[in-house]
Amino acid sequence: MPLHLHPDVVTTETDDGTVLLQLHTGRYWQLNTTGTSVLRRLLDGCAPDDIAAELARRHEIPPEQAEQDVQAILARLSSAGLVVAS
Repeated sequence: MPLHLHPDVVTTETDDGTVLLQLHTGRYWQLNTTGTSVLRRLLDGCAPDDIAAELARRHEIPPEQAEQDVQAILARLSSAGLVVAS
């Protein structure tokens, strides 16, 4: 399921992640560096399972935890209307 940012969302990189601003509501969200990495990989078309496997290796955490974390980020981004399926 390829994703892209909703057209009303703009992003700004910061030293410790990314800020996403939803223009039509004025609401913003902040992602830490790991959240930013997950978002980038999702927008590049990577599968959530592949992203989770990479995070598990990089951060030496259980694969199940990485999968839950990636799914949680994806669910929050989607439910907030920040990303949409292509």
